[in-house]
Parts: sequence; structure tokens; C-alpha cells
Amino acid sequence: MTDEINIAFRTAEGETFRVSGLRGATVMETAIRNDVPGIEAECGGACACATCHVYAPETVGEATDPYEQDMLDFTADERRPNSRLSCQIELEPSMEGAVFDLPGVQV
Repeated sequence: MTDEINIAFRTAEGETFRVSGLRGATVMETAIRNDVPGIEAECGGACACATCHVYAPETVGEATDPYEQDMLDFTADERRPNSRLSCQIELEPSMEGAVFDLPGVQV
């Protein structure tokens, strides 16, 4: 079994970027390493902003950490029930093929 997991990012305009990352890396780190546009990650993954906001597929689940929820509530434009901070999502094998949608704007 490989530790490489394939995921995709879809922009608000419908452009898809297929990338791979290692198990345990965050979705944000994977986006940054693969030059995915639309993930700003201004805080570097410290869960101190919402510039890595994504809409996660159902298989990833909702934000359960109160701090992540607060960051999304106070700073994320275009919040939805499946909004997540990609810096808080670690890649795991069950995410193989997952598509993360990007909001139109990162704030």
C-alpha cells in the first residue's frame, strides 16, 4: 500500500487541479506544494485565518473542533455546512479521489 493519496481541487470557475500528497500531510500543504491557485494559507496552517477554506466532500466530515468552527464563523465568506479549513484535514487513504471545492474568494 502506498502512502500517496490522490485528491483534486475544483475552483469556483470549474477548473480542476488533480494532485497527490502523502498520508498525514494536510490538504492545505498538499495544495501549496502543488501550486493550486485559490489556497492562500496566510497563517501557514496555524488555524488562525480562513484563507485555506474549502468545501469538503461528505466522506471527510464536518468541522468538529471548536476553534476551527470559530475561525470559519468569523472569517470565512461563503460558509456552507461542509466548509472546512484545509489546514485541519489530514490526508488518509479513505480520501483517495476526493474533490475539494474552493470558494470564489478567500478572506
